[in-house]
Amino acid sequence: MNKTIEDLKTRRSIRKFKDEQITDEELKIILETGTYAPTARGLQSPKIVVIQNPETIKEFSEWNRSYFPMEMPEDMDPFYGAKTLLIVLADSEIPTYVEDGSSVLTVLVNAAHAIGVGSCWIHRAREEFASEKGKGLLKECGIPESYEGIGHVVLGYPDMEAPEPLPRKEDYIHYVD
Repeated sequence: MNKTIEDLKTRRSIRKFKDEQITDEELKIILETGTYAPTARGLQSPKIVVIQNPETIKEFSEWNRSYFPMEMPEDMDPFYGAKTLLIVLADSEIPTYVEDGSSVLTVLVNAAHAIGVGSCWIHRAREEFASEKGKGLLKECGIPESYEGIGHVVLGYPDMEAPEPLPRKEDYIHYVD
């Protein structure tokens, strides 16, 4: 089987990471690959924010947990102890900003898997950056207020076996004559 197809079929969300930072070279490869994600009309509206400071990641973890739709245990880390956090934002003035940002997220997790780095796509970035705190952070970073949170990707070396895939549902594909 073609390596790209195999990687796409074997990538899984990793929810337990080793207490070890990925290399700068691995991060560079993942980020650069993310910049090649398809975007509408090639506008490349998304931005990728990189956080590797443990205290900052902890703050974002607590903030993210506060938007979880149900009670989450106090010791539950929505970022699963990952040492690298990526946040994808996209410009809401572009009609396809959600799709463009989602495309970047998809490429990031697949690029990570292709080089042996575990990843997990985490939600609630939209709620975070729609808040006053989020708008303030955008301003501090020099990112226009029109940018919205699309999602997070956590990265690290897996400290678990990749989960088995669920069986594919029977009616996934429909052909039309």
